[in-house]
Amino acid sequence: MKKYSEMTAQELEQERKVLADEYRRYQAMELSLNMARGLPCRDQLDLSMGMMDALYSGADLSCEDGTDCRNYGVLDGIHEAKVLLGAMMENHPDNLIIYGNSSLNVMYDTVARAMTHGIMGSKPWFKLEHPKFLCPVPGYDRHFTITEYFGIDMIPVPMSPEGPDMDMIERLVAEDDQIKGIWCVPKYSNPQGYTYSDETVKRFARLKPKARDFRIFWDNAYCIHHLYDDRQEHIIEILAECKKAGNPDMVYKFASTSKITFPGSGIAALATSENNLVDIKKQLKCQTIGHDKVNQLRHVRFFKNIDGMHEHMRRHAEILRPKFEAVDRILEEELGDLDIGTWTKPHGGYFISFDSLPGCAKAIVDHAKKAGVTMTGAGATWPHGNDPEDKNIRIAPTYPPLNDLMTAARLFALCVKLVSVEKYLENV
Repeated sequence: MKKYSEMTAQELEQERKVLADEYRRYQAMELSLNMARGLPCRDQLDLSMGMMDALYSGADLSCEDGTDCRNYGVLDGIHEAKVLLGAMMENHPDNLIIYGNSSLNVMYDTVARAMTHGIMGSKPWFKLEHPKFLCPVPGYDRHFTITEYFGIDMIPVPMSPEGPDMDMIERLVAEDDQIKGIWCVPKYSNPQGYTYSDETVKRFARLKPKARDFRIFWDNAYCIHHLYDDRQEHIIEILAECKKAGNPDMVYKFASTSKITFPGSGIAALATSENNLVDIKKQLKCQTIGHDKVNQLRHVRFFKNIDGMHEHMRRHAEILRPKFEAVDRILEEELGDLDIGTWTKPHGGYFISFDSLPGCAKAIVDHAKKAGVTMTGAGATWPHGNDPEDKNIRIAPTYPPLNDLMTAARLFALCVKLVSVEKYLENV
């Protein structure tokens, strides 16, 4: 088929009529499909049902050191859970704090603490005229929501398959002491599925920020979320690199089991330097006596060790891999020769990033919604929901059953074609 860019006005109009008829057929199906968030599907949740049997009324709920997990105490998490998540995050257990179910909550608290009390003796951010954060784009909308909530200025930084633009980052942090942090999803990034290169990680570790309280918010949400055993991507461990570079306190590293076990009942962790841990615990002991140790113990008893966790994630991959491959196959079949969109082909994580022609993303998402498929709002992958080119769309293939997903993917491709034809018709 000819590319739309090569069609005459008459050919484009004829194509628009064909596509509009097909779109009306989808509308008549009265679909109700949801691809808005990266939710695990029911089959994935079922993989963790054995956790419900890991503890029972007659079980010994004591830790290896004798701590009774039913009672108060153990502010920073039980040792066994630190060992398990430390292995997952590639960090020593002594560098971890185990929290409740949500790493996003930990990130929010970390920003809030910096706003009200500062970091390691530095001035609280709320006393600054313009505290700023660097935001790799496209990026994770909930990161941006946190900094927006606190009134922090956000500076977009372009992403590439190697990671964010390090030339720009190095320049900005070196010259502006109001820049206090950067959001990062370094492995199977949200939404592109990119993994930072070795050189990118090393350059992060060697940053020379003007602000001594600058912190890298390293959200390693998909650290073991591979889709392929033979194409697993790996990333240099950032805390060790920072220590070697003489910047041991520059990173807060986050992770959780939210997309490993049950999103509402997982466990989250923060790994960082000893100095940062001391600073954080001063606040944490005012906030809680300790998080849910019973749930921490449940995770340990269920997985036993990191090998059990890796095997569990292989079963997740068996469910997710066909979904990602189906979306890619359908997009290639429907759009591959038309030159009206590009998309990523990740080896892990939870998302596919799609770029339409400039000025088309919002209309595509709107067309999909009107035909029964809900997607993440166009622009959500940019600070304040403002994608200046209106072209990036995050595709979340994980939640719908495979047959429903294939229907949604074909409808999405149809919407891309219809909006793109209309865009070209505006300019002929």
